[in-house]
Amino acid sequence: MSKIPALLTIVGLTLALTACGSSDTPEATDLASAPDAAYSECTAPGTVSDAVDVTGDFGAVPTVKFDEPLDPTSTQRTVAIEGAGTTEASGGSLVGASLSVYNGTTGATVQETTYPTSGASETITVGATFLPGLVRAVNCSVEGDRIVTVSTAGDAFGADGAEQLKIAAGDSVVFVIDVISITNLADRADGVDQPAVPGLPTVELAKDGAPTITVPDAEAPAELQISTLKLGDGAVVADGDTVSVEYTGVVWATGKTFDSSWTTVGPTTFVTSQVVPGFGAALVGQTVGSQVIAVLPPSEGYGEAGQESAGISGTDTLVFVVDIVGTAATPAG
Repeated sequence: MSKIPALLTIVGLTLALTACGSSDTPEATDLASAPDAAYSECTAPGTVSDAVDVTGDFGAVPTVKFDEPLDPTSTQRTVAIEGAGTTEASGGSLVGASLSVYNGTTGATVQETTYPTSGASETITVGATFLPGLVRAVNCSVEGDRIVTVSTAGDAFGADGAEQLKIAAGDSVVFVIDVISITNLADRADGVDQPAVPGLPTVELAKDGAPTITVPDAEAPAELQISTLKLGDGAVVADGDTVSVEYTGVVWATGKTFDSSWTTVGPTTFVTSQVVPGFGAALVGQTVGSQVIAVLPPSEGYGEAGQESAGISGTDTLVFVVDIVGTAATPAG
C-alpha cells in the first residue's frame, strides 16, 4: 500500500468501519472530539505558511522548500495559487484533491503524490472524521486553488505521531493541496421507500435523517442479511469505489449504538475494500440515494477478535443502517 492511502486510512476512516488485523491498514485515529473550528471557520494565513516556498504549475508535483523546523503556534493556511471556481468548500463538502505531504519539523518528504491526468488523487471530507489540519487546509477553498497549510502537531498526529509515515510525536505537518473539485452532497438518502423485510430490525428516522434502529427480540441471523430501505436513482457503487455515507451501527444483542457518523458534520468517506467485509458487501451494487440495512454476523464484521475499543465482542452480530450519498472511482496509485 502506498503512503497516501495509508495516510488517508489513518486520518479518514472511523473506528467502526476499519478492517482490523491487516498489516498494511493502520488503525484510524479517533477524531470525534476534534474542534468544530476545523470546518466551521476559515483558517488564516500566517508568517509560517507564507514562508513555505511552493513553485510549479497547478496539477503537477510542486517544488516545496522551507527552513525546518516549522513550529507554528496555530495551524496556518496560505493560498499559493488562486482558483477560479465559484463553489466554496464548507462543512460536509467533498473535496477532490491532489495531495503532497511533508514533515514540517524534519523537512522530510512524506509523500509527493502522483498527479493523475484527470480527476483527483484523493477525496477529503470537510468534517470531523479527518485530521483537523487537513480539514483546515481544504475548508473555504474553491476549485483551482493550490493550498499550503502548516499544521500544528495538535491538528495533525499529536503526541502519538504516525510511525508508518515517519512523523514523530509533536511534529508539525505541511500539506500542499491542489483542489480539483468540490461536491456538496445530499445530507441523507433521498430514494423511494421500499417494503420492509420481516425479521430484520426496524428503522425510524429523525427530522435530520438520523436513524433509530430497533432490534427484534429474536436470535440474530447466522448469515449476512442486506435489504434496501430506500432505492435511489444515482450512480451504482462499484467494488473499490470511494463512497460517501452517513451510517449508524448497533449491536444486535444489546441494541446499543457503537458508532454513528450522524454525530459529526458531513458524511464519512472511504474505499469499499477498506472496511469490514459485510459493510463493503452492503454497498457494492447499490445506488446513490439509497438507504441500506445490513446485519453482519461476526465473520462479516470483526471476527473472533471483536473490537474491544468499540465494545464489540467476537460473538456480536452487528446492524448497520447506511445512507449512500456519493460514489466515485478510486484513482489508481
